[in-house]
Amino acid sequence: MSEHKPYSQMDETELRNEIARLKEKARKAEQLGIVNEFAVLERKAIMAASFLLDPSDFKPGEVYRVEGDPNVYFQIDYLKGNFAWGYRMGGDKYTEALPISMLRPLKEGK
Repeated sequence: MSEHKPYSQMDETELRNEIARLKEKARKAEQLGIVNEFAVLERKAIMAASFLLDPSDFKPGEVYRVEGDPNVYFQIDYLKGNFAWGYRMGGDKYTEALPISMLRPLKEGK
């Protein structure tokens, strides 16, 4: 992609292509042992995936599982854009923001 559009201005096809591109670059970085680049590319793919979801599907006050972090639960206090602000259950209860693509409903199977 020579000209980079913000994720918010991409359509679904562009987002899916960007996610695939980022995941492929992340896979190559992981194979080469470039841990920092791998982590950045993975996070970018997660961010892009958030723009494929509808924030209104996520409800303040509800608890969700955190993708890639087994047995960790996150309670949403409020949403701002494609981020859910809240805290991880059972922890120090400090407020943090997670991209909504990292959250899975409790009812959904593992």
